[in-house]
Amino acid sequence: MATRMREKAAARAENKDKRPCAHARHIRMSPFKVRVVLDLLRGKSVNDALAILENTPKIAAEPVEKVLKSAVANAEHNNDLARADLFVAEIYAGAGPILKRMQPVSKGRGHRINKRTSHITVILDTVKEEV
Repeated sequence: MATRMREKAAARAENKDKRPCAHARHIRMSPFKVRVVLDLLRGKSVNDALAILENTPKIAAEPVEKVLKSAVANAEHNNDLARADLFVAEIYAGAGPILKRMQPVSKGRGHRINKRTSHITVILDTVKEEV
């Protein structure tokens, strides 16, 4: 049985995605607001994406920029990739835990307020040159 477990672990390690990535978890912002900014960056080169983020007036641009810079640093340090060759292969925001709060209203009642959080993921890849 242990042999099979080792084989499965080796197969998982072999099939693991080797592309550089970065994650930001528990960002106190709704994923709906973050996705508006992410849609601007998908498929762009890293330098273009950073330029877009610097000039985007949305509040979600700041945490997305941090995650993108972290992914670029991971690619340069861990994988020895050149920054000029990188592009945003995948970028998405998922829902994190929801903080539930109450808003008092008339007659002793309370309406629930959902304070949403996001998990942002950036996956980079290198541009493949065509021959």
